[in-house]
Amino acid sequence: MIIDLPSTTTSRINRRLVDLRESGGAVALGRVLTLVIATDDEEAEEAIAAANEASREHPCRVLVVARGSRRGASRLDGQIRVGGDAGASEVVVARLYGELARHGDAVVVPLLLPDAPVVVWWPGEPPAAPSQDPLGAMAQRRITDSGAARRPSKALQALAAGHVPGDTDLAWSRLTLWRGILAAALDQPPFDPVVSATVTGAEDSPSTDLLAAWLGMALDCPAARVRSASGTGIVGVRLERRSGDVELVRPEGSTALLTAPGQPERQVALPVRGVRDCLSEELRRLDPDEVYGEVLTVGLGRLGRARRAGDRAGVSRSGAQQRLDERQEEARAHAAAVADAEPADPPPVEEPTDSSEVVSVGPTVPVTGTDGDGARA
Repeated sequence: MIIDLPSTTTSRINRRLVDLRESGGAVALGRVLTLVIATDDEEAEEAIAAANEASREHPCRVLVVARGSRRGASRLDGQIRVGGDAGASEVVVARLYGELARHGDAVVVPLLLPDAPVVVWWPGEPPAAPSQDPLGAMAQRRITDSGAARRPSKALQALAAGHVPGDTDLAWSRLTLWRGILAAALDQPPFDPVVSATVTGAEDSPSTDLLAAWLGMALDCPAARVRSASGTGIVGVRLERRSGDVELVRPEGSTALLTAPGQPERQVALPVRGVRDCLSEELRRLDPDEVYGEVLTVGLGRLGRARRAGDRAGVSRSGAQQRLDERQEEARAHAAAVADAEPADPPPVEEPTDSSEVVSVGPTVPVTGTDGDGARA
């Protein structure tokens, strides 16, 4: 259900929320936090859809501060969404116009859930210092997305300069699967130390920078970043060891190739994580992410100078794609061979028509000396 409240005030919005609670039975007791989304009016719907999906895991009140045109008179257009249009949450959309668009914090404060944590999310261009933003100053957790910035690398550097505990970025959440697979690969013998790490990824991929910085800190080895074509995301990782390199390459799609010494080349599922999954992961914790903070503020500064994908150190995207195609073709050929080798359906077995045709197989052994339950004594 969607209720529009044009040219309204926060008091009227609060009164309508109370009326809905009393008439429809909706309660705020099950809300675990308030999620504030700071975005432009044109990008609000996509962010609301992601928040609705995440709210099924984290029931919350979603306050959308949608900034409209700053010209003209100040105006607040409100909208309340409950039921199927709000997932497991209640959504309040506040579209701000005129001078009011510069004071979103004044609109948010009266609508916050009492005694509940506050999380602020900027799905678009992030502020340079989220904790100094008027909305970020009232939040325990501040979520940005440097990958959505016009200049992702510059945005990541600005976030590093203005980082305080409680800040996090969805570019870091997109690395969870990569970090897990690489950690599992290094848990297998031989347990030689990693000499160097190289991460290849798009020039506009802040996740590539963070992954290289994390590997350099976690493995205490030199880490380098190799640039590939824009829009490719993270292409692959190479960990050099004396016993042989560990290589994880995702040429495209959701399947990657994992190569390690002494083990056959394996295909692993490595899909690109969507905003909904990353947002849900970040909402699972309200305490500061110390690992992200250290990688952002210390690890990025230790990275070697970025090189082009043509350098020898970079992983080969085309070569990995060719090997992946070969593995998938072999799997299809094997499945076809197994299907062809299956015998035809056996002839049906005729059922006996009467008890005289039932043949007893094996001698009948008399049972003697049983107890009261019929079991052998």
